[in-house]
Amino acid sequence: MLRPYLPVLILLVLSVAQAVGMVVLSSVLSPGRATKAKSAPYESGMNPLGGTRERFSVKFYVVAILFIVFDVETVFLLPWAVSMRALGWHGFAVAMIFIFILTVGLVYEWKKGALEWD
Repeated sequence: MLRPYLPVLILLVLSVAQAVGMVVLSSVLSPGRATKAKSAPYESGMNPLGGTRERFSVKFYVVAILFIVFDVETVFLLPWAVSMRALGWHGFAVAMIFIFILTVGLVYEWKKGALEWD
C-alpha cells in the first residue's frame, strides 16, 4: 500500500543524511581555532559603529517592504507566464491590471520620495 511512496522516503533519508553529514564533516575537518577577529561581531575587519540598540531609519523598512511587494509580484507572474496560452485574453487582462496596480504603487512611492536616500 505504501510502496509508491518508497522513492520519496529514500529521497528524504538521503537528504537528511547529506545535511547531517555536511555539518559533521565541517565540524570535524575545520581548524576550529578561535581568534580575536573571528570572535568579533563582524568578521569583515571593520569595527562596529555605534551601539547595538540604535534605531534604524524608516526608509530601511520601506525599502524592505517594497522588495517584498515586488518579490511577491514575481511569484504571481511566473506561473501566469507559464500558463499564459491556456488562460487566454482574460488571463492576460487580469495580469495587466495586476501590473498596472503595482506600477501605480511604485509611482506613488517614487513621488513621495520613499526611494530617495538623503
